[in-house]
This record gives sequence, C-alpha cells and structure tokens, in this order.
Amino acid sequence: MKKLALILSCATTLAAPLAFAQTKWDLPTGYATNTFQTENVQQFADDVAKATGGKLKITVHAGASLYKMPEIKRAVQSGQTQAGEFILSAYANENPLFGVDSIPFLATSYGAAQKLYTASKPATEKLLADQGLKLLFSVPWPGQSLYSIKPMKTLDDFKGTKMRAYNPATTRIAQLVKAQPVTIQLAELGQALATGAVDNFLTSSASGVDSKLYEQTKFFYIVNAWLPRNATVVNKKAFDALDKATQDAVVAAGKAAEERGWASSRAKDMAYIKDLTKNGMTTGLASDEVRDGLNKIGDTMTEDWIKSAGPDGKAIIDAYRKL
Repeated sequence: MKKLALILSCATTLAAPLAFAQTKWDLPTGYATNTFQTENVQQFADDVAKATGGKLKITVHAGASLYKMPEIKRAVQSGQTQAGEFILSAYANENPLFGVDSIPFLATSYGAAQKLYTASKPATEKLLADQGLKLLFSVPWPGQSLYSIKPMKTLDDFKGTKMRAYNPATTRIAQLVKAQPVTIQLAELGQALATGAVDNFLTSSASGVDSKLYEQTKFFYIVNAWLPRNATVVNKKAFDALDKATQDAVVAAGKAAEERGWASSRAKDMAYIKDLTKNGMTTGLASDEVRDGLNKIGDTMTEDWIKSAGPDGKAIIDAYRKL
C-alpha cells in the first residue's frame, strides 16, 4: 500500500504542472484605462481567458505603462511583448497604406469608414504579416469634426483664420482652405484658444468633451473628416505557438471585439455630441457649401495619397468606391 501511495503521489506531482500549464501574453496600449478602446481590449482579454479556461492569460497594460505609444508596434514585432494596440496612421510615414483610414474627407461616416476598412483590410493584413504581425481587430475613433469660435457658413469663412495643425495632413487642409496653419498639440489647445492663437480646428467629439473645448469654442460642425482606427495585433510567432483550439478562441474573441468596438465608438460619438450641446455649443452638420468644398479638398488629398501609395493604394481606393 505504501508503495502504491508513493507511486500515486509522484504521478500527481508530475501531472500538476500539465494541468495548470498557462501561456501568458502582455498587451500594452498607449491609451488610458477609461477610454472605450482600452475597455474593449480588456474585454477581449477577458473573453480569451474565459474561452480557453484560463489556458491563455492576456494582461493589458494601459496608459503607456509598459511601452510608450510609439514603441508598441516595434516591441510586438521584435517579440519583446506578444501583443499590442496602436493607432495605424501613426505609421503612415513607414508605409502610406497605414494611413488610408486618415485620408481627409474620403470616408466621412461610420458606414463609409467600414467600407474603407473592408477594401483596405487585405492589404493591411499582408503588410503587417510581412512584418511578423497578425491583425486581431481594428476599431475607429469618432470622426474628426470642425470646431470654431465663430459661425462657418461658407468655405470663404476659413480665409485668413488661424487653423490648428498637428500633422502634415491638417497643415495641408489649412492651406487648401486658405487659412493660416498654426502648429498646436491637443494639450496646448485650451491655452491657444484663450490667447486668440487659433480660431478653428479639426478634432473628435471625444476631445471636445475631455479637454472642455466647449468653454472657448461655440460651434461644432459634424464633418467626420476621417475616422482613424486603432489596431490590436499579435506577434505571429507567439500566435503560431498556440494550439489550434486556443488560436480559434483568440480569433473569435478578436472578431467579437471588432464588432463591439465599432458599435461602442458610434454610441460614444453620439453621447459626446450631446455633451457638447448640453455645455452650450451649437452642434450640427456643416452647411452644404462647406461640405462640398471640403469634399473637393478630400478629392485632391486622395489623389496625393494614391501617388504616394502606388498601385496598392489605387487598388484600395478603386475597391472602396465600388462598395
């Protein structure tokens, strides 16, 4: 009996590590815990843990606590971390295809943004795969719309105004509407408004609420210049190391996160616009004349983008326009 008990004890000891074998992934993001994007990523991680019975545990590191935002993509590529989330257009200088979702006035609604995503997804997935990454899901932020300290009824109302710019695209927009581009980061925008350094700018409804821009601007025009998307990716070697059932669980959770994230973004946008109205801003669609003028600017900037992106870029725009 003692011999049998010893054998059983050894067998139990050897089996224990196998029974509790667990794969752990880190998933850094540059966004705060309370943003809808991070909440969605956390739900994805929770769904994976539940679907795999704890076999795969993904720890989300929010607020750039593990890696700074510009470092996340490289960290996943190099295998320093298994997964990560970042805004795709931040890497447009690396490859123009990463910036397709941020071509101004090309896709100006959630429906159009979804079509553009559908048209560009195969090329984006291939581009990421060539870099050793697998796309799990991609979710847009609310559209970039127009804030102004005075009414903007026609395109002529932009002439001579000081328009905030924070990247090459917004600088180009300011130039095309004959405004003066002024480089101002979001954190400095409140002070710039207070000192009269800026008259109008493009940013999301979320920024307007979070930064209390309604305190100094009175007009919010819904133009949805572009809906930039975040991407959550995994290192392909880390994904390939999983067994088939776990891979399937990750893919399924990613699909659910994408659907949930798009719905959440749309709902948040509507809620933020209501908050802007509640705080005294005049909100609504821009006039037909302003929208037509901005759409023409979009045509110009789309052609500029196609030239920089080459045949792959042209194929994406052609496919988008057919949807």
